[in-house]
Amino acid sequence: MKKICVFLLTVVFALPLLLMANDEMADKTPTIRGVVFDETNNPLPGVSVCLEGTSWGTTTRNDGRFLLKDLPRGSYQVKVSFVGYTSQTKTVAFTGRNTINISFTLVPDENLLSTVEVFGERYSQPKKLDVITRMPLRPSEQIQSISVISAKSITEQGALTVTDAAKNVPGVTLFGSYGGVRESMSIRGYRGVPILKNGVRVDSDFRSGSALTEMQGVESVQVIKGSAAVTQGIGNDLGSAGGIINVVTKTPKFENEAEVTVRAGSWGLIRPTFDVQTVLDKNKTFAFRMNGAYERADSYRAMIHSNRVYVNPSIEWRPDEKTAITFEMDYLNDNRTPYTSSVNLSADTTENLYKMPYNKFLGFENDNVENKTLTYAARITRQLNDNFSLRAAYFNSSYKVDNTSTSVGTVVNKEYNRRRRTISRSLRDDQNATFQLDFIGKDVYTGSLKHTFQVGFDYKQTDLSTISYGSVDVDTINVLAPEIPNKLPRTIVLHAETPVASNSSSYGFMAQEVMTLNKYLKAIMGLRYSYISSLDNSTVGAVTGDAWNPMLGVMVTPIRNINLFGSYTTTTSLRSASNKMENGEDIGPSNTRQFEVGIKSDWLNNRVRFNLTYFDINTNNLSYATYEEGTTQKTGYFDKAGDLKRKGVEVELSGSVLEDLQVMLGYAYLDARYENSPAFQNGSAPMNTPKHTANGWIQYAVRKGWLKRLSAGIGVYYVGARPVNDYSLVPDGHGSMKGAKPFDMPAYTTVNAQLAYGIGSFTTRVYMNNLFDTLGYNSYYRGGYINQIDPRNFSAAVTYRF
Repeated sequence: MKKICVFLLTVVFALPLLLMANDEMADKTPTIRGVVFDETNNPLPGVSVCLEGTSWGTTTRNDGRFLLKDLPRGSYQVKVSFVGYTSQTKTVAFTGRNTINISFTLVPDENLLSTVEVFGERYSQPKKLDVITRMPLRPSEQIQSISVISAKSITEQGALTVTDAAKNVPGVTLFGSYGGVRESMSIRGYRGVPILKNGVRVDSDFRSGSALTEMQGVESVQVIKGSAAVTQGIGNDLGSAGGIINVVTKTPKFENEAEVTVRAGSWGLIRPTFDVQTVLDKNKTFAFRMNGAYERADSYRAMIHSNRVYVNPSIEWRPDEKTAITFEMDYLNDNRTPYTSSVNLSADTTENLYKMPYNKFLGFENDNVENKTLTYAARITRQLNDNFSLRAAYFNSSYKVDNTSTSVGTVVNKEYNRRRRTISRSLRDDQNATFQLDFIGKDVYTGSLKHTFQVGFDYKQTDLSTISYGSVDVDTINVLAPEIPNKLPRTIVLHAETPVASNSSSYGFMAQEVMTLNKYLKAIMGLRYSYISSLDNSTVGAVTGDAWNPMLGVMVTPIRNINLFGSYTTTTSLRSASNKMENGEDIGPSNTRQFEVGIKSDWLNNRVRFNLTYFDINTNNLSYATYEEGTTQKTGYFDKAGDLKRKGVEVELSGSVLEDLQVMLGYAYLDARYENSPAFQNGSAPMNTPKHTANGWIQYAVRKGWLKRLSAGIGVYYVGARPVNDYSLVPDGHGSMKGAKPFDMPAYTTVNAQLAYGIGSFTTRVYMNNLFDTLGYNSYYRGGYINQIDPRNFSAAVTYRF
């Protein structure tokens, strides 16, 4: 198998050299070379170019250039169009010449400037999507299932968290907030999917991957559902095979504009923000942008507070029309009170959640989690010619956490209202870095075949240091008592234990190819080799491993706006591969194989996107730690836990179905179950995995008449019932009942609404969330966290643009 993979990788890496050689012959057949500028003579990337009445078409590159080749001789109407600009058409004819050079200058269309869709710009690739896909293609052209939530939607919905934005994507749910201080997300039933900031992870915890995010600096939230191993490498996180979420921050758009917003609302929310950007020179080669936010708030529950400060500066330099260099930084200092909203007043098999009064707090007044997050990045893109480009990027993140929190868990004397209360403290210093280098070819021809490809390398480094101060039993409380003491006794002292340090590094070589065979058929191929080395102060010597991961697919286009696709991908986890079983053998790697088929389509001149996906995923060779009988003491050995299979369907419709009506509608069905498992009940679902989720958002805007700039939106979100724990047949180290089916966390539906009106430079928005005051919970139940979703709340924001 390795010989075959080496051969394939060699072939794919050699292909660019052959294609570059072939490109030298490009102009021996009828060819149109062109460039598109805006009204200030800056190149326009992502412009749609087509020959009217034919199937020939392309989009402009970062330098505004485009190429159409191997054309039949004759005359053509070349049409260029871009969102916010008036389309243009020019006539060209081949009369003895093989190459025609043409240029366009587009001017803004004031009637179209507001037509950015809920998923972003219609005709161009979302910013920084290539950081996670490594390919210069729009989501509908990719073989992977990709959803994008734009800044437009984030603003219209008043999203303040990744959860608020990502709930608009079918199949994505909040796994748990761990006391309201984190955001651990699930995709297709995989908990703890990696959340990246501009392509680099911030929280390296393989269980949750869930650092908090400030949304003021967010340009878009990009979600890849399913395997992304070809670009992300070895999948050692619990959620790696489920997908990734990439949070993209704002960078300069080479415009002179600014806005200031003040938002206030329920529970003492005060939130001023600003966004300023400017062009620094008359030639428009330097631009600067700065975002910032301050927020403080209390809570519907007594004694819970939060505050944060955020800044996001960035600068971009375009020394010439073929080069772009971007530097950006993102800093967040967040303090908030961790809490639990409820306890279950019965055994783990029976749902009896305590509806705790809002004036009751089970922790101590000095509980606090401080998060300091710093990310910075440098990116350079160089267009070599009409077809080839280089992209290099370096990303770095620093994530520091000081967590002092109370746990209310252990039942005393089988009285479920009596709980032992403990306090603990821990420090975390998480440093991550990523370097990417890509050689990219787009619309490169070999004969009648068109190629878009990427050959790349990446290197990732993680250095983690943690310090535990242990936990101390403080007292026993009756959670039903009218008053709970919240002052920590002065006699309670926590002492730092020995720091635990670990580091890991990995690198990968990858190649991807989208080969257009004809106007109806594309073949997609990808292959990655990954190597990882990890070391901590509890092991002797580094633990190493490697993996090959392929990606194969086909896309059929029966008509221009509809793509039918099928794909096969894999993800390899080496996290437990070297763990020993009692017989001395290694557990070995866990592999996930994924099949997908579906439809990707664009409608109404790319204003609406409809996607339908069916997936079949199988993760094999799961493992679990073994414990001494009747205790939570580990034996030091591991055993195999069988397979986990997932099948499901996702449906998504987003965009402007009418000129004034935008929608984001989605539904996901998931059948997830353990099979062939001695550790989990066969047929049972993993914890917090709902079978059904649905989302719907409708936004109507008045564009004419005396109500012009009035808009209103309403959203409905449903999360189905889901088991609060795994149905385990062996001890799990958390004190869960062995061989007992856990109860289901009840389903819930929330309804949100928004109303906005603009006058001159001012826009006022009113946000109404959870209008019907639905009671719902997210949980990491066996870890002691049950957190209520926010009850009914309101806020208003006033924005001034200048």
